[in-house]
Amino acid sequence: MGETVLFDMLRQSLLIAVRISAPLLGVALIAGVAIGLFQALTSVQEMTLTFVPKVGLMLIVFWVSMSFMTTTLADFYLGQIIPMIAGR
Repeated sequence: MGETVLFDMLRQSLLIAVRISAPLLGVALIAGVAIGLFQALTSVQEMTLTFVPKVGLMLIVFWVSMSFMTTTLADFYLGQIIPMIAGR
């Protein structure tokens, strides 16, 4: 296995990691900004107000996008990693 194959596989692996984590990170970012804006406007400084909605929204998004994440990762392994290990 040459360096180019290894670097290409690493690049594809990082791209898959970004695709899989994007929905969760996007929801956490949007929820954090919205809650921070709400806290700034109302002067409410409760710590559970930032934690509980973010975790709840992230769990919902994780549950909804779990099939997308699993399919993406399985396709990558079956299409790229397994053939590379088998030497095809």
